[in-house]
Amino acid sequence: MSFTFGPDVHLDRPAYVDPTARIYGRVSAAEGSSFWPYSVIRAEGAAVRIGRCCNIQDGAVIHVGGGRGTTIGDYCSIAHRAVVHGAAVGNDCLIGIGAVVMDGAKVGRRCVVGAMALVPPGEEIPEGSVVMGVPGKIVATRDNFLVTRRNALIYHRNALAYAKGRHDAWRGDDFAQWREDVVRRLAEGEEVGHLDADAAERA
Repeated sequence: MSFTFGPDVHLDRPAYVDPTARIYGRVSAAEGSSFWPYSVIRAEGAAVRIGRCCNIQDGAVIHVGGGRGTTIGDYCSIAHRAVVHGAAVGNDCLIGIGAVVMDGAKVGRRCVVGAMALVPPGEEIPEGSVVMGVPGKIVATRDNFLVTRRNALIYHRNALAYAKGRHDAWRGDDFAQWREDVVRRLAEGEEVGHLDADAAERA
């Protein structure tokens, strides 16, 4: 897999970078993240920092805003067509399909922002929240870790397969067994990470 971006883009051993992904400016991503078809990350005036094992899905947009950078924590899923604009997202979050997180907003760790929801400018979402609606309202508070970490690891496994030209990582008995094992280990409180997924993919 090869990819070329500007000199200020630093991706630490990404799991997968689709050829159509567009990444500009001061953008850094920690180990194991993936960048899916037509995702766009732009960082002209400030920086975008993305944590470990995140997945920036198809058509997602990450941008700086109002002089603010954007930070996304470890093991986050930024789903299809979602927008994160000049905001901060904590570890183990899922920003749902078509959701928007606006300038100066802060989403605490282990949150789920539902599909099409809007987190308004400057809003602070506490840890473990489930947000839905426009404008977004907290509809539940719970530990979302199992759901959000599982999603990040499933995407990571898929990214490793895509990097090898395989598009079948989400079917078959091997995948079902792997997913069942991950869910069990997470439910038991184990800190399952992307390196486990790497090992499973090589096995």
